[in-house]
Order: sequence, then structure tokens, then C-alpha cells
Amino acid sequence: MTIIIFIGSLLVLIGLNIPIAFALLMSSIVLMFYLDAFSMEMLAQSLINGSNNFSLLAIPFFILAGELMNHGGISKRIVDFAMALVGHIKGGIGYTAIMASVIFAGLSGSAIADTAALGAILIPMMVSKGYDRKTSTGLIASGGIIAPMLPPSIPLIVFGVASGVSITKLFMAGIIPGIMIAVGLTITWWFISRKKDFVVEERKNIKGIFAAFMRAIWALFMPVIIIVGLRGGIFTPTEASVVAVVYALFVGVVIYRELNLKLIYYSLLNAVKMSSTIMFLVAAAMVSSLVITIANIPMTLSNLMEPLIGNQLLLMIVISLLVLVIGMIMDLTPIVLILTPILMPLITLAGIDPVYFGVIFILNCCIGMLTPPVGVVLNVAASVGKLSFEDTVKGVFPFLLVEVVVLILLILFPSLILVPLEWFT
Repeated sequence: MTIIIFIGSLLVLIGLNIPIAFALLMSSIVLMFYLDAFSMEMLAQSLINGSNNFSLLAIPFFILAGELMNHGGISKRIVDFAMALVGHIKGGIGYTAIMASVIFAGLSGSAIADTAALGAILIPMMVSKGYDRKTSTGLIASGGIIAPMLPPSIPLIVFGVASGVSITKLFMAGIIPGIMIAVGLTITWWFISRKKDFVVEERKNIKGIFAAFMRAIWALFMPVIIIVGLRGGIFTPTEASVVAVVYALFVGVVIYRELNLKLIYYSLLNAVKMSSTIMFLVAAAMVSSLVITIANIPMTLSNLMEPLIGNQLLLMIVISLLVLVIGMIMDLTPIVLILTPILMPLITLAGIDPVYFGVIFILNCCIGMLTPPVGVVLNVAASVGKLSFEDTVKGVFPFLLVEVVVLILLILFPSLILVPLEWFT
């Protein structure tokens, strides 16, 4: 009954268009009254403790680093470098989009930020060269969800804080799935573009490629610094986020000289807006987590799914289907914050590696960002690509299918994540 009351009240509040954070708080209060355990002091203390976490500091700093890099001229230099490498190939701008998505993923950690930044640059370019607007927008949107898989992934940080799993290990475990998505998108784009009559860019000589590389080299060093620093134990994820901000400021002000006080102000403003939304969500979710624990919902769910606990593969399939369905109607961060405290006890009982589960869980949620009717990344791509939501869904469909295939492969073969993880960590 407690599960029905909590989920039912949450869905009703979301259906009334109440913001997710407030819906979480209100559904938690409803459950507290049902349990006769309402306490204003406990509510306030849980809210404060929910955001009082050192690891959460990484979120605003990584968001700020991404904003500083976008305003500091890094985006254009990355695209120019990718174009110099593959622009002469048939469908070259599409391959450029995929390559740029991988590089951008190491800068911002946000699917929405990457989709907006790359879409604004590449979609008009692709359309002007005769590329189909729907397919181009779909490719950019699909490439955007590489960001939550590669360090410094903001969703992986949120999952790590909610579950108590090592954020560094989550970062390292997400590298191979992120690369697999990029490879899958590349293969799909090859099938789509091979029969198209695209305009081919002039091939750059070695000198031209080297010049583009030198212009982008400072941008390319950012993900390298983060990954090497984390793997070598030089700094924690939170310290890495501060390093990223300092590096972004240095590159934007001293090297590229495109960051001024006005742009730094806008970067800070945007970072504060995005960070405050996420942090309040985290705080509200921690209240829900406490109430869920008091209501013994994890144990109730464990009893319901007890027949599946002995079969890790079947359990992962059922959880993935559940998350995919929920991802169609809810955004990524609330899903992570609501379901993590419920699902983690199940994962522990089943003996599934929590780092492996975290990566699969986040990939599930990312795919949800590309599915209607909510599809946050779909909405961003539709806005940037100047398309209707329906046309954007049609454009993203073939790329969404290949990302589902990657998810299935990772579920069927956990060693694709676990074996590289041992080396990376």
C-alpha cells in the first residue's frame, strides 16, 4: 500500500504540472502522514543534509566549466578540427557531428548542453549542404546522450551520490559504453549516407589538419586532464571539477582571448540556474529517500521481485524495461534520484556489481531522453533544428534503435564494462 500511495501521489502531482522537486516533497509528506511519522524538523533537516554533500560540488563546477568553454570559442574550434579530419568523406559533416559529440562529452557532461551547442553550429551547416533536416537533427540529438556516459558525466555524479558508489569508478566504467554508442552512430550514419548525394568538402592536407589541431589542442586537453587525473588518483571528481573551471578560464581568457567579463558573468548566471535546479531536486529526493526507507518500500519491492533475484540477467532486463518506460514520461535526474534508493538494495541482494548497474541505469535513462512524449533532448533538438517534435522523433528513430542495441549488448555481456573497468581503475 505504501508503494501505491507514494507513486500514485507523485504521478498525480506531476500530472498537475507541479515541478518535480515540489512533487517529490509533497508526495513524501503525504506518505509521512500515512505512516503517522510527519515531522517538520526531520523534513527540514533532510532537505539541508540532502544538498550538504562534498561530492555534489562537482555538479556546479563542471556545469560552469562547460559554460565557460562554450562561451570561450572552444565549440567552433572542436568542430573545425573534426571537419578537417573527416569533412572530405561522403556525409562528412555527420561524422564530424559524432566526433564532436565525443569531444564535447569530455567538456560539459550534459546531454542538453551538448545538443544545444552542437546543434546550433552543425544543423544549419548540414542543411545548407543538402542534408535532410530531420535526419541531421536526429543525429545531433542522439550524439548528445554520449555526454552522460563519459566523464565528467553529471548524471553519473548524481547516481554516485544517491547510491554511495565510487564516482571515479563510474566515470571510468562509462568510457567503453560511450565509445560503443559513438561507433554505433557512425555505422548507422554510414548506412544512411552511402546512398545520398551529399556535397563533399575539400580534403585538407596534412598542414591544414595540423593547423586545425593546433587551434583546438587546448580544448582537446580538457578530457585528457580529467581522465588521467582521476585514473592516476591525482584528484577526486570534485577536485577535477575545480581544475576544469580554472583550465576553462585560462584557455578562454589567456589562450583564445574570447572570454570577457560579460561572457564570464553570463556563464556564471547560466551555471547557477542549472545547478540550483539540480541541487534542489537532489535535496528533495533525499527527503523521499528517507521516507521510502522508513516505509520499508525497498524491502517490499525485494519481496515482490524475489523470484528474479537469483537470475541476474532476468533482473537486469526487467529493471531496464521498467526504467525505459518511466523514462518516456520523466526526466533523467528525477528518475535517478527516485529509483536509486529503491533499486540498490535489490542489486545488492542479487550480487550485481553496483558500478556496472549504475552505467546500465544511466544509459537507460539517457535513452529515455530521446523518447516521446517528454524527451528533454528531443525538445532541445527540435528547437535548435527548427523542426516539429513529431519530425524530430522520426529523424532520431534509426539512431535510437542502435543505442538500444548497445544497451542490450551491455546487459547480455557485462564484461564489456567490467573488464575495461579493472584496467581503468
